Amino acid sequence: MPADGQIMDLSSRAVERENNMNGSVKQVLLDGCVPFSHQVAGHKCGINNTGVLQHPDGTILKQLQAPPRGPREMNFYTQVFAKDCADKKLLDLQQHLPKFYGTWRPRESPHELYLKLEDVTRRFLRPCIMDVKIGRRSYDPFASKEKREEQINKYPLMEEIGFLLLGMRVYQIDSDSYITHDQFYGRSLGKDSIKNGLTRFFHNGQELRRHAVSLIISKIRNILRWFESQTQLHFYASSLLLVYEGSPHTVNGSKHKPAEPGTEHQQGEPQSNSNNSYSHPYCQDVQHERNANGKCGGSVEEKDEEIGMGDKRQFGQEEAVEVKMIDFAHVFPSDNPDESYMYGLRNLLSTLEQILKD
Repeated sequence: MPADGQIMDLSSRAVERENNMNGSVKQVLLDGCVPFSHQVAGHKCGINNTGVLQHPDGTILKQLQAPPRGPREMNFYTQVFAKDCADKKLLDLQQHLPKFYGTWRPRESPHELYLKLEDVTRRFLRPCIMDVKIGRRSYDPFASKEKREEQINKYPLMEEIGFLLLGMRVYQIDSDSYITHDQFYGRSLGKDSIKNGLTRFFHNGQELRRHAVSLIISKIRNILRWFESQTQLHFYASSLLLVYEGSPHTVNGSKHKPAEPGTEHQQGEPQSNSNNSYSHPYCQDVQHERNANGKCGGSVEEKDEEIGMGDKRQFGQEEAVEVKMIDFAHVFPSDNPDESYMYGLRNLLSTLEQILKD
């Protein structure tokens, strides 16, 4: 097994398997990165896919897609998070996106480029996560006839419902485990069952997490207000990532503890030891200044604070949930409101509000 820090050969998609003390298996590839254990939708790590990775510093690495989708998404993040950005609408949009830390390349495969993003699940003990595609159509105006038909056939109700559940992962208290549902479950939901599908995301096996529903509604309303105030961008095939804390303050009368190393929750998570030093090969970082040696500036402690590597903590009110917009390979300039996306947000809000009323 290669020593720590030794680079794996990405061209052959070599995967190193490390057996830890609990006998579990962890995949290690790309400069010590691992498959992101909380991914609920999209292409996951496998034989032909790198999937979403987690860097040792805790950030998320999303491989850039082929042109024009990949460059379009990178340009979107770069524009929104530019240090000299003076556009108030884009500055307001930042709070609704994962933080962008530039791009990253593995040292032995510099032709491969990754977006370096905040892990919005990092601060949760038992993150319950759902990916919801928003909008009346999941193809952009430049899609071919074949592509349009393909997307429509995947979920014919998208035009009417305005959103699609792409995947979810829900913590169950009794079994101390997760239940998961993929995109095929989401596509199976019709007009009469979509509310039950959403309800399942907020049920922990014992009760409906009504407070989490309420807090998520509040955050989605804030996103809707941003869309109602802007006319410069249209979003297609973009999603909302919904996260809430699944761990109660106590379980069976005792304080809840993080999962032991090697369990599903911990697999793939980097250590937050501030004594570690992390390498940032080819890091084109838009958030940090570089020092004289060309490395990303700032101490490890400063990076931990900025990137979100701090200790996990108990939550109160707004801290207990996150709602972020993700997936921007199909964002286009416009001069009118994004009615399709707003339609999806309003229908999603209406369904969540019905869940609270029942």
